Amino acid sequence: MNGILEHIAEKTSGKAYKSFRYCYDKEVNVPTVAYDDHETYILKRGQIAESDKDIKQVKKLADYAKELSKVKPLFSYFLDGSRRVYKIDDIQYQNRLFPVLGGQIGVACCIRPNRESFSVKEIERLLVLSLPSLSTTREKHRKQFLDRLTKEINQHPRLTKFGLKFDEILQYNSDQAKKDVEEYMKRGTATIQDKMTAVEKSTVALLTQKRFLDVDNYLIKDGSLQYSNPPSDMRELAKYKENFRRVVGVSKSFNPELTKDIKSQSNAAKIASLEMGYRTVAYRYSSEMLGDVEYAIWYVRIREKARSVSPFAGVLKLEKILVTDDEKKNGIDSEEIDLITAHIINERNPVCYGKDERWANHLYPVFLTETFVKSKYLSDLHFINLF
Repeated sequence: MNGILEHIAEKTSGKAYKSFRYCYDKEVNVPTVAYDDHETYILKRGQIAESDKDIKQVKKLADYAKELSKVKPLFSYFLDGSRRVYKIDDIQYQNRLFPVLGGQIGVACCIRPNRESFSVKEIERLLVLSLPSLSTTREKHRKQFLDRLTKEINQHPRLTKFGLKFDEILQYNSDQAKKDVEEYMKRGTATIQDKMTAVEKSTVALLTQKRFLDVDNYLIKDGSLQYSNPPSDMRELAKYKENFRRVVGVSKSFNPELTKDIKSQSNAAKIASLEMGYRTVAYRYSSEMLGDVEYAIWYVRIREKARSVSPFAGVLKLEKILVTDDEKKNGIDSEEIDLITAHIINERNPVCYGKDERWANHLYPVFLTETFVKSKYLSDLHFINLF
């Protein structure tokens, strides 16, 4: 019986080559930057995203954090999304070769109802493939064709034997690459990344619909909240923003050179000079890529500089969406930003975990959620041998 890739090649009028298979994230430099932010944040004069306009540069919250350590934590939910990408073959269409990519996606939300309990609330695990768009040029209804093809390959003995199935076949743009074939790998990886972020958004929406998130129970989302292509319909956009009312994005790694101050000068030195327990002003940010969504962005140091190995170790970038018309006009209430930041300071890891170079920026429950998500992956060897 033909393998999965041979079946796909036959159904899409292509030719599979049985190329060398490997985990792309491990064998090759990951095609996305190592930071959670990708664009320059021009912090223009007057564009402060919090209600208190008198904060000049930084604000001390260490004492406030110590006070709050005696009460119930603000954050009860913790969300992390992860994906792993594989090069599993090359396939030929119209005398051109394209990579076939496979992906494992994991998105988990953990809950901490009290200080003594921590468990999984929601978990999504997906297996996906990504093919060039040329694979369906002969099909009038591409989505329906790919859905049928997915169902067919899920009947393959190699999958049924282990009770596995692929959730979706994605497609990347197969227009001529401007540079080299590596560009196709980046395009395919982007489709898997986009699928992961879509699952993250749907998980947040589910938690909101079930009314788990409220004024006393916030969610930390590991990484940036800056999802591209938000809904364009005004009603759906309002619902999208409302879903994220009680969500804070926390980035462990960020590019400090992308942040500019109100004079369009680099803000990196000011971020690096933050003392333990201090936060910066919250600035407003928006871009065409993010649609009609504005963000409050600020930084906080959660580790003593003397115990950090680099100027930005121990500094987190925090984000929150401006939801209401009042927030868009006047900014988020500074008391809420102080409350969020002080509780973030209290979430830092008590110890260093092994060889993880990001230990100084880890928040303990986020670390646990991230570890749980990655523990649910199939081994690389197992996934590659499915084909």
